[in-house]
Amino acid sequence: MTPKPSLVFGSDHAGFELKELLKAKVEEWGYSVKDCGASSTDAVDYSDYIVPVVKEVLKGAVGILVCGSGIGMSIGANRFKGIHAALCCDAFMAKMSRTHNDANILVLGERLIKTDEAVACLETFLNTPFENGRHTCRLEKLDHLTLS
Repeated sequence: MTPKPSLVFGSDHAGFELKELLKAKVEEWGYSVKDCGASSTDAVDYSDYIVPVVKEVLKGAVGILVCGSGIGMSIGANRFKGIHAALCCDAFMAKMSRTHNDANILVLGERLIKTDEAVACLETFLNTPFENGRHTCRLEKLDHLTLS
């Protein structure tokens, strides 16, 4: 049996409650968890929590970022080479983000997703492997996109 990857969480104030719920859920499932903040619902800048999560993901952890909509977190995380952050609203998106896009960060919007759907997204994301094959070539092309 393959060991479970370590998980690293980050959120802003608008994603704090969902982050806490998801952390508790994955700990029940036997995952080790690192929390990079935020530590409350007091207003903070979501951008402050992206880099600590990205650093851990680039070392091999699986990342979960949560903010109000998920949009800012996904835009920010995807600025880093080697990061494939996927904003998902349902389990099908989570599955496709893994099978076709080799996503290494799941991004959720607390204000846009019901708790049970967020849990389903996370469970699917964690249990779905990348398919490789034709998708590997496509991802390599993304790494070399230019305007020239």
